[in-house]
Amino acid sequence: MFGFEESYGCLIGTHARDKDGIAAVMALCEAAAYYKEKGYTLWDQMINIYEKYGYYKEYTVSITREGASGAEEIKQMMEKMRNNPPKALGKYRVLEFRDYKLDVIKNNLTGDSINTGLPNSNVLYYGLENDAWCCVRPSGTEPKIKFYMGVKGKSEDDAEKQLKELTKVMEEQARM
Repeated sequence: MFGFEESYGCLIGTHARDKDGIAAVMALCEAAAYYKEKGYTLWDQMINIYEKYGYYKEYTVSITREGASGAEEIKQMMEKMRNNPPKALGKYRVLEFRDYKLDVIKNNLTGDSINTGLPNSNVLYYGLENDAWCCVRPSGTEPKIKFYMGVKGKSEDDAEKQLKELTKVMEEQARM
């Protein structure tokens, strides 16, 4: 079991309740030794994993809006997206829409809805075709709204191209 976060904190095992850089480096050294015995570098093995499972790329866009008027603008952006979930984002159909504030997951293919079962949070998530996704939330500590995006490509160049296209679409959503 391995967990991590966008700021590169790693959780390995259950001996520590927070990110543990020492255990993470130890696991990396174990992996390097294992693959070296097999004639691979860590880079070689990473490419093998990409070739088997796909080239995944992610990106985050943060938009800052200062002051009380900025906070209101961010609130309005979230409400507009919440009340008008898109059926498509660029070339991707939205297969699933999750609203963690309203505790709902809507399957756009069947029309069925279920509860998230998670605590209330001002987060919107769009599950897209081809294992792509987007997530939108206001920052809890800064005057920002954050757009997270992820894609799966057939090659690194393909994933990079898809991510640029999806990023552009989500930046346009922010301006609407």
